[in-house]
Amino acid sequence: MTTTMTRNGNELTVALDGRLDTLTAPDLEEQLEPALEGVEKLVFDFEKLAYISSAGLRVLLDAMQAMEEQGEMVVRNVGPEVMDVFQVTGFLDDLVIE
Repeated sequence: MTTTMTRNGNELTVALDGRLDTLTAPDLEEQLEPALEGVEKLVFDFEKLAYISSAGLRVLLDAMQAMEEQGEMVVRNVGPEVMDVFQVTGFLDDLVIE
């Protein structure tokens, strides 16, 4: 998986390309934690994300919890495969999807 982080003031966009799974989730978590410093809006761009596993969902949950204290989090460009996972797991109720 390829991760591209773009910071614009207090907004951080994280674009993912590939699969967010057991093998790639720890790397994203490691990159994301320090990057959230001072971020008021976190945007995940899933346009090129092909798959998300429970390990990936855990990273999203951790990010949601962090952003509850410091701002907002949105998810954009969710494909049908990933949207199905969000629906089955109940994440649709908690995520802001644009």
